[in-house]
Amino acid sequence: MTAETSQTLDRGLRVLKLLADTDHGLTVTELSHNLGVNRTVVYRLLATLELHALVRRDSGGRARVGLGVLRLGRQVHPLVRQAALPALRALAEDVGATAHLTLVDGNEALAVAVVEPTWTDYHVAYRAGFRHPLDRGAAGRAILKARQGRLHDSGLALTHGELEAGASGAAAPLLGVSGIEGSVGVVMLADAVDEQVGSRVVEAAREVAEALR
Repeated sequence: MTAETSQTLDRGLRVLKLLADTDHGLTVTELSHNLGVNRTVVYRLLATLELHALVRRDSGGRARVGLGVLRLGRQVHPLVRQAALPALRALAEDVGATAHLTLVDGNEALAVAVVEPTWTDYHVAYRAGFRHPLDRGAAGRAILKARQGRLHDSGLALTHGELEAGASGAAAPLLGVSGIEGSVGVVMLADAVDEQVGSRVVEAAREVAEALR
């Protein structure tokens, strides 16, 4: 902590981060232990966060992230999209295929930014807002590879015909970006994605990750 920072705000943000990292919630005692402060301080932090709907407590007294964070989260996608667009545009133009940024939304993969190449005669139509299961399509599979630590090939995932007949996809996960699970990929009308395109996708994923750090 420095003279320019607020200890109370810092503790409140740490509470939110702790709650975001658990599916079953935390008790006041558990939060007190994790924060290294007494229970009275934790009670005050939770009461303040509850006023803003950022935290809720169930009947058993366990604290969980509240629905108020959704209102804040709605503003995240536009910021992420804006940061990713330069790399996506370059990727689409370089390989002549539709490029996309996909983020995890619950148990699904959600395309939040899509860029189509300007010089090709035809390309796969893909739209922002498209959803699909994480275990189908290159974008979701790349995210799952990152979760499982299977990164010997930078997490590159290659698929064919899983989401659209005749289309092949390649995607690589965003690595080293705190609080964001996602991938950058391309989709094209081809029997397979060649090695050069795969390498360019991995490079674009690194560029986007760097822009988001």
